Amino acid sequence: MSDSKPRAYELDRKHVFHSWSAQATLDPMVVERAEGAAIWDNQGNRYLDFSSQLVFTNIGHQHPRVVAAIQEQAAKLCTVAPQHANDARSEAARLVAEIAPAGLEHVFFTNGGAEAVEHAVRMARLHTGRIKVLSAYRSYHGGTNTAVNLTGDPRRWPSDYGSAGTVKFFGPFLYRSEFDATTEAEECTRALRHLRRTVELEGPSTVAAIVIETIPGTAGIMPPPPGYLAGVREICDEFGVVMVLDEVMAGFGRAGSWLALDHYGVTPDLVTFAKGVTSGYVPLGGVIISDAIYETFAQRVYPGGLTYSGHPLACAAAVATIGAMRDEGIVENAARLGDEVFGPGLRELQDKHPCVGEVRGVGAFWAVELVADRATKEPLAPYGGSSPAMAEVIAACKKGGMLPFANFNRIHVVPPCNISDDEAREGLSVLDAALSVGDAHARG
Repeated sequence: MSDSKPRAYELDRKHVFHSWSAQATLDPMVVERAEGAAIWDNQGNRYLDFSSQLVFTNIGHQHPRVVAAIQEQAAKLCTVAPQHANDARSEAARLVAEIAPAGLEHVFFTNGGAEAVEHAVRMARLHTGRIKVLSAYRSYHGGTNTAVNLTGDPRRWPSDYGSAGTVKFFGPFLYRSEFDATTEAEECTRALRHLRRTVELEGPSTVAAIVIETIPGTAGIMPPPPGYLAGVREICDEFGVVMVLDEVMAGFGRAGSWLALDHYGVTPDLVTFAKGVTSGYVPLGGVIISDAIYETFAQRVYPGGLTYSGHPLACAAAVATIGAMRDEGIVENAARLGDEVFGPGLRELQDKHPCVGEVRGVGAFWAVELVADRATKEPLAPYGGSSPAMAEVIAACKKGGMLPFANFNRIHVVPPCNISDDEAREGLSVLDAALSVGDAHARG
């Protein structure tokens, strides 16, 4: 082990302030290198990256085409102020608009997903002249002020002063239904009725937007039932509310489609994106804007901007990422993995392990819900927290050479969308062994 490796850890502990963490209790892994679907720590241990870090390395680590594009752009034009046009940003905007539904032709670039949500809400409020924004419980939209107040999980609580103009509602989630539903059809109908009543009782003339993750990600990977998003679109149209779909995590191949909304045949007014658009190689996010909202600002100044909006290095990475995804069939591969590997493999694990209450997902985007009791659905860790049992399952994954994405009582299976079948099955085998550890904490 070289001297530089422990120094990286020492300097991290001395100077780096980490997000979402109690600082003094941290023991971060030092990552030495990464390639494809794997990373190596400073001890030389290899881990299959079943987390895609924070679900963003959709084309894996160190893809040579994207690395080369960043290097070439750096040699040509590292940076430029956002008021100037440049080749990288123009082409990235064209490609993103090409992926979006018809009628969404313009792109406002941000540095990441939270800023994209911030600006989508600002656009909706200015477009409608209204203030309130509705969002779902069991959601995550980012860590900035508006985005975290839209968020429906416990990370919102310390920053929620009840003054952000946000209102929560229950989205559909049959496994833990808030509506006493027994079928997907019932869950859809009752969730839409609940949303409609929320809008009506809040006052339609006060509601600017409904912001929804097309498929909620960190909150549990819960694909909406058939007809739900179409029903939300109808409610928005009826009351003149802007429909915002958050594709920050679910977009750019993750759900086995270019955008997760492609599964549902619905066209929103605004789409937020980030993460997979560059596979996280250089930070980039944005808002895809409908023609109607674009026209609001055609002759009226949009009062918002970012110093690094459309940064050339980030946009060059986006162009190369989208090109690699197209040329290598990465989106199609994610869909096939979901159908042929992850779906069947995870359902086998559900049948085998008493601690698995449900598996759900699409493409390379799956959640394994761990429970202490299948009959009562008691989670293996409380909502908003962890437990010794979950800690043991996570440790078993890492010991087996797989880096998991864990949240509360769930393990998310979210590897790169171009992971090989053999590596995907290797990761599922590690998960199989780790779930046996969880079984020791399950009843019945």
